[in-house]
Amino acid sequence: MLTFLQAINDSEKYLQRHALLGNGFSISCRPDIFVYGKLFERADFSDLSSSAKLAFEALGTQDFEKVIKVLRDASVVLTAYKGSLNSLIQQLKEDADGLREVLVQAIASSHPEWPGEISDVEYMFCQNFLKNFKNVYTLNYDLLLYWAVMHDDEDENKIKSDDGFRTPEDNFDSEYVVWEAGTSRSQNIWYLHGALHVFDAGTEIQKYTWVNTGQRLIEQIRDALERDYFPLFVAEGTSEEKLERIMHSEYLAKGKRSFSSIGGALFIHGHSLATNDEHFLKTIEKGKIKHLYVGLFGDENSPNNKAIKARALLIASNRAKKKLLNVSFYDSASAKVWG
Repeated sequence: MLTFLQAINDSEKYLQRHALLGNGFSISCRPDIFVYGKLFERADFSDLSSSAKLAFEALGTQDFEKVIKVLRDASVVLTAYKGSLNSLIQQLKEDADGLREVLVQAIASSHPEWPGEISDVEYMFCQNFLKNFKNVYTLNYDLLLYWAVMHDDEDENKIKSDDGFRTPEDNFDSEYVVWEAGTSRSQNIWYLHGALHVFDAGTEIQKYTWVNTGQRLIEQIRDALERDYFPLFVAEGTSEEKLERIMHSEYLAKGKRSFSSIGGALFIHGHSLATNDEHFLKTIEKGKIKHLYVGLFGDENSPNNKAIKARALLIASNRAKKKLLNVSFYDSASAKVWG
């Protein structure tokens, strides 16, 4: 197994080098906060009716936005029917509103509230790590990557990054910036599964920033939900469900197309190559990447790392013969992403 520096030096022979980040990127920063698991699994439904949680099971989803919408639509439809349905209608409305707050609390309980909770030294190490890559793709929806690339924004040696968001042309005093496909040509930071600070406002994709609002994470999310704007993130469990959500969002679909187009070397850091992200593993199989460097944490021969190695080698073996893919493994801890 290579060290991270050895892997970087080995990849110098390629014109381009990119990174795909998984949850291990965030866990290495705050192991006590960024644990594996979905928001649904951390959500506290105790203050809602027993039916609220069962609605997720009935719809076969763990997507809060989908369930909240169904509950609200049902409460509206039921008003058209005669009979003593007032209590049911009221319960549906209360559960829909309650689920919004459950979502906010689940997010807040698994995330630092503001950038100052990360030290300058940690940010420095992270930026040095990120500077190795032309494009950075992340499957995480937390704010650590965003905070890292924005830290010391006026520093001349700061990492060059572009997440594609711009100030609205018709509202320079706006509290948010917006993303449009036509203005993202220089974009090199991609949130493949969305992010907590990115909201689907229906007619546009908005990103709220500390500079524009002065509000902390939990306050911004709560305010957005009050306006029926939901964080744009893919919370579905299976690869098929995630891919369906991605293909129905111009922002997410553009990220997938960008990932499909890259060549050279790809570093996969902090990701277990699990089946629920198979849609991106298949993209690598069909893509132009020439060399895959996969980070392993801990004992190279642990059951988990053996499974990662086997899946990575399968990606290479599934490649067409004319598009050879080399695979190497490196010690992810040696990258010292956060110091």
